[in-house]
Amino acid sequence: MSQTLTQPSFDLTASLPVITIDGSSGAGKGTLTARLAKLLDYQILDSGAVYRIVGLAAHQAGLLTDNIDETALADLTQSLKIEFAAAKADSEHVTVLVNANDVSEVIRTEEVGNFASKVAVFPKVRQALLELQKNMATSQGNPKKGLIADGRDMGTVVFPDATLKVYLVASSEARAARRVSQLTHAGKQADFDEILAQIIARDERDSTRSASPAKAADDAIVIDSSAIDAEQVFNQVWQLCVERGLTIN
Repeated sequence: MSQTLTQPSFDLTASLPVITIDGSSGAGKGTLTARLAKLLDYQILDSGAVYRIVGLAAHQAGLLTDNIDETALADLTQSLKIEFAAAKADSEHVTVLVNANDVSEVIRTEEVGNFASKVAVFPKVRQALLELQKNMATSQGNPKKGLIADGRDMGTVVFPDATLKVYLVASSEARAARRVSQLTHAGKQADFDEILAQIIARDERDSTRSASPAKAADDAIVIDSSAIDAEQVFNQVWQLCVERGLTIN
């Protein structure tokens, strides 16, 4: 079943349980989110994909110039029809459709990741996406039992009243090594130093931007995945879900 993001009339009275998984790119958010969503029968909101979509669309429209027009970016954002569907059998990520076109693979490239970081600094773009994301936590906008929101500011800005907030961190070196491994296994060229530099630069932009800087919510559980594997991260978060009563159907 797919989920289409459309301009909502957000109704807090119809809100569903929300788990936010925030943190650094490459810290394991996507893997954790996908596994939790499957076991809990929750809808996924991949906000990183949303910003990558806008970044890709902005690049294709020629808007990523030295003097970016924020209003034009916001208008472009509002015109996009974005859908999330179940992951393909050979992919760890959800399937993403933009204006009926499958962009699931292209938005995962390092180049598009940098496009996303560039557009995410603009308040008008973030506002244009805010209500679309919030709508997925309502019974009107979500066919599942709840929502798992994966991003950078899900627990601080988009869903400040989430039932459970997790913030994943990992060292830049660990995340670069993971990305190199992913690309190598996919048969693609990967330069560790180049990827490390991109990660450090992206972290700096994301943590210092004026609009919703990436940081853990005061009530988030922070987990460092630098030296532990995905299974260990999942076990910690699953125990938190049990404690919060989220595993009871």
